[in-house]
Amino acid sequence: MHHPYTIGLTGGIACGKTAACRVFTQLQIPIIDADVISRQLTALGSPLLPKIAKELGPDCLNADGTLCRPYVRKLVFADEHALAKLNAILHPAIHHELLARAHEVGAQAPYVVMAIPLLFEHKLDALMDRILVLDCSEQLQLQRIIARDGSSEATARSIIAHQVSRAYRIAHADDLVSTQSSDLQALALQIKKLHSQYCAYAAAACRARSSEA
Repeated sequence: MHHPYTIGLTGGIACGKTAACRVFTQLQIPIIDADVISRQLTALGSPLLPKIAKELGPDCLNADGTLCRPYVRKLVFADEHALAKLNAILHPAIHHELLARAHEVGAQAPYVVMAIPLLFEHKLDALMDRILVLDCSEQLQLQRIIARDGSSEATARSIIAHQVSRAYRIAHADDLVSTQSSDLQALALQIKKLHSQYCAYAAAACRARSSEA
């Protein structure tokens, strides 16, 4: 079973992932969102919750058995060791789910988009056929995080510091889309242009595979 042609969509926090995904959805391209998968894998009843509580302590769970997200977030931000333990449980499960969903939805579309904020941090770039990076200045990221989440500037800076640098993302991008302006029409135009390229790349990859078969 061949995996569908896959575009990895990433960018720093508050770089416009939601707006970009909306355009791909309008173009009938399936989006597989790592954040959504991560939330589902840590929802009530998930077999991963007892493993997380065992590794990080019972305070990770609320009285009703759900994950206490603010507690976990604080814990892993302060403690690299705790973060590594959490990742060791979550990553393989997220990775497996990303691939399973790509197979599920990939047959009905020319290509699929995997929206993965921590694509490089989690070494998932090798799974992608192409990497699309959404890019804006760090100053704008800070403004957006503070406005959106009501975070303090120190928290916002700490979130950005936990991600690979802007320069690293730009250097490793196959395609770069600027989200510096908040003009959604301009963003849609950039993505529509990429969409026709991606359809062509996917068709070429498909032809190459069938000639190998």
